[in-house]
Amino acid sequence: MTYYAGLDVSLKEVSICVVDAEGLAQLARTGWYTPVHVRSEEADRLRTLLGARERLIKLRVEIEAHVRGVLKTFGIRLGGVTYARNRQSFRDDLAAACQGGWALSILADGFIAVHETVCRATVELSRDLRAIAQENPVSRRLMTIPGVGPIVSLNFVTLADDPARFRRVADVGAFLGLTPRRYQSGDTDYSGRISKCGDAVMRGVLIEAAGCVIGKMKRFSRLRSWAIGLAARKGGKKAMIGTARKLAVLMLAFWKNGTDCQWAKEEATA
Repeated sequence: MTYYAGLDVSLKEVSICVVDAEGLAQLARTGWYTPVHVRSEEADRLRTLLGARERLIKLRVEIEAHVRGVLKTFGIRLGGVTYARNRQSFRDDLAAACQGGWALSILADGFIAVHETVCRATVELSRDLRAIAQENPVSRRLMTIPGVGPIVSLNFVTLADDPARFRRVADVGAFLGLTPRRYQSGDTDYSGRISKCGDAVMRGVLIEAAGCVIGKMKRFSRLRSWAIGLAARKGGKKAMIGTARKLAVLMLAFWKNGTDCQWAKEEATA
């Protein structure tokens, strides 16, 4: 067996690698493999900040859930959490509930400090991301769409990165895993649940935005009217998925044509 000088690789292994490379080149030439998009460095930086915010929110939720679980063992139940002053109500209730014993007092002192730090970092990072979204012309344009805020627009801009990647705007639904799976076998052919491919965080914020469009938004828009009609026909869960997919399609469409979303005036009722 022949070995190359300075390399622990045989001639046979080199030949196999050459054959594999030639086969991959042929597959690429015939169109079996398509190029993979590499996101820009600026998009990766923004996604790092968005991921840090998502992690801080999860830490905050985990801290609150852990404290509630521990106190429930002693028959103590904390009240609801308000968003005022970085969720100060949770820390106030925890301090008041843990005054009865030394162990609970030590627990409260440690978790109150950690919870306050995490909440402050979350608020500051969210404020910075809102400022970045206002300065980004594409993100600012996408925020003219009903239900789309700074976090949703920045997530979409950094994930898609280049609108030319999508030949049709409807393709973004499959890219985000918001299209139903197709099952075909013999005479069986039906559409199942959504595929859940792609980025789970982006899919989550889109569904949250869809819920705001259907439930919380008071201002009239054609999107909200369509979403409410869909909810009446198909139910709330399917309406949220359909509205989330429509939001993604609208964002890509307005990004491609370079125009802002114009809200329609409320239709006159008889």
